Amino acid sequence: MYTTQMDAAKKGIITDEIRIVAQKEDMPVEKLLKLVASGKVIIPANKNHKNLVPEGIGEGLRTKINVNIGISKDCCNFDMELEKAKKAIEFKAEAIMDLSSYGKTREFRQQLVKMSPVMIGTVPVYDAVGFYDKDLKDITAEEFFEVVEKHAEDGVDFMTIHAGINLETARRFKQNGRLTNIVSRGGSLIFAWMELTGNENPFYEQYERLLGIFEKYDVTISLGDALRPGSINDSTDAAQIQELIVLGELTKRAWDKNVQVMIEGPGHMAINEIAANMVLEKRLCTVRLSTY
Repeated sequence: MYTTQMDAAKKGIITDEIRIVAQKEDMPVEKLLKLVASGKVIIPANKNHKNLVPEGIGEGLRTKINVNIGISKDCCNFDMELEKAKKAIEFKAEAIMDLSSYGKTREFRQQLVKMSPVMIGTVPVYDAVGFYDKDLKDITAEEFFEVVEKHAEDGVDFMTIHAGINLETARRFKQNGRLTNIVSRGGSLIFAWMELTGNENPFYEQYERLLGIFEKYDVTISLGDALRPGSINDSTDAAQIQELIVLGELTKRAWDKNVQVMIEGPGHMAINEIAANMVLEKRLCTVRLSTY
């Protein structure tokens, strides 16, 4: 028995998803098994996404294409957004990100998962603001987690969670200042919620609870880079690096629970900084794991 694709890989169990991805990538199953076990490759595959045709993301695999859609106040047309999803699938996109933030978001999400053979991702904090239809400061930590649980139940394969911005990283951000401040929408919502309530980021404070949900449904956590730079003026600053250190710690805790992880980043920066940032991200956010 196993709980997640990572758990299976650590135990040497070749799941249907691992076998399919190995065939697609023309990679020996044994090699892919080791990559999944070590966290270098992820296979986002929610247990409730019944018609999913799995794909792998990570080291040594083909680059995957993601398409963003979603209903909002500006465009709340279900049919139009679902048609976009159908076109994305037709043109061989491997993932669809539902960024819905207004209206009947759950109904839309359920329809999307049901009709989509490709991976579905979401950002629950976007949905929470529209779903509860009340001021940000009045949303409770419990309500944030209720939304996450609903997304998992509905079959979402990966979720972007901005768990790395906590009171300490927010303090660093405010001390140093930026030209473009916080450009991450999810990051700015969590930052604003902490400022309005004086409370710690619930996704950081109750991270073990979050991992419990993700492990139960085998949802991959996409650790959002709330403090990524929005301009080259702000790149590789103290706030960005401090959040990255936290994301590295959160990655290791997720792997301990066999929850698969991918990390956003690094944001807008000059070309000569990209390589150094990727080395830094890999160094801080990976660790040697014992495999099967």
